Amino acid sequence: MIIGPLVPCLVILLLARAAAGAPGGGSPGCDVPDQDVTLGAPLPHVAQRLAKDEPLRIVAIGSSSTAGAGASDPVHTYPARLAGYLHQRLPRSPTVVLNKGINGQIASEMVERFQRDVLDEKPDLVIWQVGANAVLRDIDLTVNEVVIRRGAQRLKAAGLDVVLMDLQYTPAILERAHYEEMEQRLARIAADEGVGLFRRFAMMHTLLQQRQVSMSDLVGSDRVHQTDFGYDCIARTLARAILDAADMVASDRRNDHP
Repeated sequence: MIIGPLVPCLVILLLARAAAGAPGGGSPGCDVPDQDVTLGAPLPHVAQRLAKDEPLRIVAIGSSSTAGAGASDPVHTYPARLAGYLHQRLPRSPTVVLNKGINGQIASEMVERFQRDVLDEKPDLVIWQVGANAVLRDIDLTVNEVVIRRGAQRLKAAGLDVVLMDLQYTPAILERAHYEEMEQRLARIAADEGVGLFRRFAMMHTLLQQRQVSMSDLVGSDRVHQTDFGYDCIARTLARAILDAADMVASDRRNDHP
């Protein structure tokens, strides 16, 4: 069982029994196409850990949709669900997911706490959910892009695997003038810096287009944060993306050494 208060430094320690609390993959309503799952970059540090059945350590840093605003309890945040799904798939590699989400933060505020909340934790993988509050607050996106790019470069320089998580597809985001531009900038940063991009926006949009779910299934009454189901679907898809990216590295190594 994974429990803990919704606080910025929530630590989610995945024990063997945690799998019992995680729903099985492939549930109706979260059948995401392959093109919305791929991260677009390998995760060599994750792959190395998994190849040796070694413990995997992940930091999830971001704002309120990482902290878990809208979730019914800490177990239903996306980092907690991600821990459960990874344990199901990786029973021989104990996994720790650290939730470092703080409500309302923008990119510059997250970067300021990189040393304490990311680097000092010595993770193998960092998932950085960023950009939504810049759109919601009409922050200068050019300046914001510079901050995110430099942040990604800093994480890479520290020898970490990095995945950016883009905006959520929600009514509050869609009402803002510059959400498409923010999406484009995040995609450009990920491509330029060679880091992963978890395309949450496209994933949620696809599920709605395919009529698998309704907006109210994915998004709560505040019109910006995910529901328990929405967080679970994100975690399920992200776990699949992480393992696919790690397997891509393993496949390349096998091809190099037949």
